[in-house]
Amino acid sequence: MTVRKAWIAGTVVVGSGLSFVMLLVVGVYLVAGDLAGGAGGGTKRLAKGSVPAAYQPLVQKWGNLCPAINPALLAAQLYQESGFNPRAQSHAAAQGIAQFIPGTWATHGVDGDGDGDRDVWDPNDAIPSAASYDCSLASYVKDVPGNPTENMLASYNAGAYAVIKYQGVPPYKETQNYVRVITTLEKSFAAPETRVDPSEQAAGAIAYAQEKLGTLYLWGGNGTAEQGGRFDCSGLTKAAYESVGIKLPRVANDQYNAGPHPSREELLPGDLVFFSDDLTNSRAIRHVGMYVGGGYMINAPRPGAVIRFDPIDTPDYFGATRVTEDGAKALPTTV
Repeated sequence: MTVRKAWIAGTVVVGSGLSFVMLLVVGVYLVAGDLAGGAGGGTKRLAKGSVPAAYQPLVQKWGNLCPAINPALLAAQLYQESGFNPRAQSHAAAQGIAQFIPGTWATHGVDGDGDGDRDVWDPNDAIPSAASYDCSLASYVKDVPGNPTENMLASYNAGAYAVIKYQGVPPYKETQNYVRVITTLEKSFAAPETRVDPSEQAAGAIAYAQEKLGTLYLWGGNGTAEQGGRFDCSGLTKAAYESVGIKLPRVANDQYNAGPHPSREELLPGDLVFFSDDLTNSRAIRHVGMYVGGGYMINAPRPGAVIRFDPIDTPDYFGATRVTEDGAKALPTTV
């Protein structure tokens, strides 16, 4: 849902490009299957721009407060709670970037920046408090068998007493889902340590997008009959992956969190590629396309243009996401 800066002619490689793209899909995936080795993996290093630059040093520092957490996990919690919005407030009176309710803040809020107050609306206090609270919960359940991080997250959702009672993640659907969501989102905020697994659904998503080549752009377009089957950038990528059973968020900057982030050198057809005027903040992403190989993507570029192939190597290239089914399911519906 945005305007790109640089464009090439709409007719580029559209005719011969279809066979070119499918050859790339087949060839690149054969190579990737040999190289990937089934490895994904998280790390304590944050993915580029995944946390807004203003908060990244805080998340990096406080995310290493205790062994049960790491910066990517802390980032996943903040994103899930508020979408990194320091003024967020829920109907249940949860406040700030970390969504503390007043009672919990009174007990667990800390003066993270040492200025003499504890301000739930100030990320300099709220982010350290979130990490400190996580570590306190981890200490409460440190003798419980199982994964310490999962036990900590379960304590955050259901209370430490429930984790102690059941000697692990309790059999509550809500709690089990919370643990799954945060540990899955963690992978989107961590810089991969090894090559990321290819996506099984990528070829089908590309095939869908190819069928839309030449369709006129529509701001806010989701491809419905009422809209004449037209799309904007994130509407196209959402529909393409929905055609293979993966439901993505509507806007581009949330689609960035639908999986791990391969480097430019590791891109495979089907990866989503993102563009922004602020290369330090994924929340500022304003355009998305679908990589097809050879340095090109299919995208719905801007009003007045048609869905077409464009190069990705422009100054506003932000990064990429390899969409996973679990990653898409873990995304909050609103952030």
